[in-house]
This record gives sequence, structure tokens and C-alpha cells, in this order.
Amino acid sequence: MRSVQAIIIGAGQAGLAMSHCLGRHGIDHVVLERGRVAERWRTERWDSLRLLTPNWMSRLPGWSYQGHDPDGYMAMPEVVEFLSSYSRLSRTPLEAGTDVLSVRRVPGGYQVATSRGTWAAGAVVVATGHCGHPAIPAMARCLPSAIGQVTPSDYRRPSTLADGGVLVVGASATGVQLAEEIHRSGRPVTLSVGSHTRLPRTYRGRDIMWWMDRIGVLDERAGDVPNLQRARTQPSLQLVGSVDRRSIDLDTLRKTGLRIVGRAIGVEGGLVHLRDDLAETTTASQGTLARLLARIDAAVPDANGQGRVEAAALLRPVAFEPAPPALDLAADGIRTVLWATGYRRSYGWLRVPEVLDASGEIIHRDGVTAVPGLCVLGLRFLRRRKSSFLDGVGGDAEAIAKHLIAQLTSPRRVAA
Repeated sequence: MRSVQAIIIGAGQAGLAMSHCLGRHGIDHVVLERGRVAERWRTERWDSLRLLTPNWMSRLPGWSYQGHDPDGYMAMPEVVEFLSSYSRLSRTPLEAGTDVLSVRRVPGGYQVATSRGTWAAGAVVVATGHCGHPAIPAMARCLPSAIGQVTPSDYRRPSTLADGGVLVVGASATGVQLAEEIHRSGRPVTLSVGSHTRLPRTYRGRDIMWWMDRIGVLDERAGDVPNLQRARTQPSLQLVGSVDRRSIDLDTLRKTGLRIVGRAIGVEGGLVHLRDDLAETTTASQGTLARLLARIDAAVPDANGQGRVEAAALLRPVAFEPAPPALDLAADGIRTVLWATGYRRSYGWLRVPEVLDASGEIIHRDGVTAVPGLCVLGLRFLRRRKSSFLDGVGGDAEAIAKHLIAQLTSPRRVAA
């Protein structure tokens, strides 16, 4: 059995940032990774995907974007190289190709069993991220066998889908991007819309993320929001990181001829039942958008030193004709359903039941669990609104590293 002071599980942006922070303070540790550095960016993302955040926001402890296009959006191979370069610079003590089988509390800390042996450590950081496994709703099991089903983790490009129409379920960032791409390929696409967050790509001449950073939205703390659970489950932003910096929302998709319907609520035979809630969801999204833009407008005088600030654009509410109560997949020529319905986390290997809630999620406060020496990093709104961004995980990692260093170097070590 090999022993270290700390074990980090996962070599994505969260795990690498955590490793950098611990290594900088001389904490002996190891990073356990089932595949390679940035494995999900390598193998679970579609070909055309780019970051939703501009390159200047790609910042980690001791490392930041150094390319020639700070206002652009990195493609997936660039993200992989960005993280791989960071790992090389940080000299990450990486154990690649290592599956974690179990994490258990033992006297003095933790025992971690892996596919390549067992480790002992005084602390463990779960850095497997927010986007674990696609969250496929139970109604998917009721679809006819002739209908192909795919998730964003499986999808690569339109040509890999069966001929015929496609139903995309979910209208957050992933859903609207894939619906647009598939529709542009010539396939008829129907988009089933639930809760979503509408945003323009640019506003008053600046990227919307510049404004959100400028006015402090992204730095809002977990303890400062009235409903943290709601903030953590808020749909991802309807943005696309395209070269032409275009906006993407239900209005732009409708103008291309893409069919938009209400929320999918059940499947019966070849029928997908829909809720008549387009007016409700679009009104809620418009209200959130209006509040954000009002905050930006109020901050315009403070942005005068940042170059010319253009006049505000008028973003009209989106209105739709009454949607049908159901889709007949065969009659509508739909051959594939793409479930863009978010992600869930799976911690079956974490044998510390007192830190897991009824749904299997890790219970924590600012990334620190109630069990000494066990922390989590990389989840949405962990400590700040930007916690799951490349630009946000670093600050969280530094804070958690400080917490763990105090425990690991104190006269009384982590107790079981």
C-alpha cells in the first residue's frame, strides 16, 4: 500500500488546479485519473464544441491563456492542450488509467482502492466535476425500439445520426447548440423546451461574460444567494462560442425554421406528450434576462474607462403559437431523440455514506464536507457562481487547499 498526504480524484480542470495548489505548499499528493488528463474533453464532447467563455477567462492558479485570440473561444483540442500544458508545467503527480474502486474512512484518514493498487491518505478531494453522466429521464425507456437515442456525451456530428428527423429534448446551452447544428445539416429538428436561461452573446459592444465578470455576477458567493439549491440547478446559459460571436436563443432558432414545442413530460408508444408551458418558460427566461441587463445598464458609467460602450440592444420577448399536446414520432418523421437533459453525478465508490444525501449528491459547505479531510471541487456554484468555469475553479481550489493544509500539518492529524 502506498501512502501520501492527500489524494485527488480526477485530472480535469478541478483536479489539476487542486494539485497545483497542494504542490505549491509542499503537500505530498497524487492525482488518480481513470483515463488521461482532460479525458472528458477528449472523448465526451461533440466535434464542433467550443468553450462558452472567452479565452481571456481561461485562468487557473499559475496558468492562463497566452494565445493570440483572447476574445475567441477555444475548441476542444485547444482545451485539451491547455489543460495538458498546465499539467506539465505543474508537474502533476498523475496516476493515469487508474479507476477508483472505493474510498473508505480508516483510522488516520482514508483508504482508496483502485484498479492499480491501494493508497492511504490523510485527505481526499473528489474532483470529478459537475458533468458526470448524462441524466436521461425515465420516459426514455418507453420509446419504441425503432427510435434511436443519443446523449451529448455520445453525439459527435450530424452525420452519425440516423436519417430522418431529430427531437432534441432540453433547451439549455447544449440543447440549443446541437439543435441548431443538426438543423443546419438539413435534418428537420424539433426542440422540446423546458426551463432555460436566455442571454445575448454580446451586449453594448462587449461579450456578455465580460459584463457578468465586471458587475460581480460571477463572483457571487454561495452564502449570498437566497436559494442556493435553485441557483445550483439553474439551466446553463443559452450561449455558443462561435467564431462569428453570434447569439443563439429560441428566437434565432425559430427564424431558421426549427420547430419549437413545450416540455416533454412522458412517452406512450410512439407519442411524446408535451406540456403547454412555452409561454411560462419563455416569460420566466425573459424576466431573468431583463434583470441582468438592467444591472449591466446601471454599471455602464463605471465602464467608461474600458473603451466605447455601445447603446443597449432591444431584446424582445419571444412569443410562440400554441404548441401541440403531443408529438407522433412516426407521423413527424422523427427517427432520433437526443436527450440534452443535463447531467448527474455518481459516487457509488464513495463509501462514506454520511456525506451523501438521499439523491446521492455530496453534502458540503463551500466544498468542505462534515467528515474531516474529505472535500469536493468542481461542482456548479460550489463556492461562487463561476465555480465550474475554468475561470472559477482556481479560487475554490486555493481555498480548499488552505483548509486541508491546516488539517494535514496540524499536530492533530485527520481523525477517522
